[in-house]
Amino acid sequence: MPPERDEESRLCLRAAGGDRRAFSALVSAHEKRLRAFLGRLAGPELGDEIAQQSFVKAWQGLRHFRGEARFGSWLCAIGWRCYADHLRSERAEARKRESSAFGAAEAEPFSGDSRLDLERALAALDPVERAALILCDGHGWSHVEAADILGIPLGTLKGSVARAKRKCRAMLTGEDK
Repeated sequence: MPPERDEESRLCLRAAGGDRRAFSALVSAHEKRLRAFLGRLAGPELGDEIAQQSFVKAWQGLRHFRGEARFGSWLCAIGWRCYADHLRSERAEARKRESSAFGAAEAEPFSGDSRLDLERALAALDPVERAALILCDGHGWSHVEAADILGIPLGTLKGSVARAKRKCRAMLTGEDK
């Protein structure tokens, strides 16, 4: 459970001054939520790797944390940016491979196992739609907080959540989008 706002502010100030124990307390309070978010976006192993990168970046950039948002949402925003960086580098690698004889695998049909089908439906979404849906409906962030985490306008976030729900529903029920 995250510390109270005043306690969290004190921990942030101490951590920004180099107090590793204070930073460790902040990480302990928020890592489960960050790892869950990134795990849903990228899969458990890659999600953990990106979470570790996020913690390092947070430690390095803590002196820039202004406290306007909660530490947890700031940390989640760092995680989102690390994930977006990973996607960009992955796309660049894919473009390099496209010039070779590399064919795309055919998608498997939905199986009827609702958990697996949901995971596949989420994976088929645009990354912003997937992140928006996971943050709001999966992890309980408010629309305002999720928009701040993803660095997009509130209206864009709301539209992304609605599109993601509509696309998932269509994929899971076999209806047209």
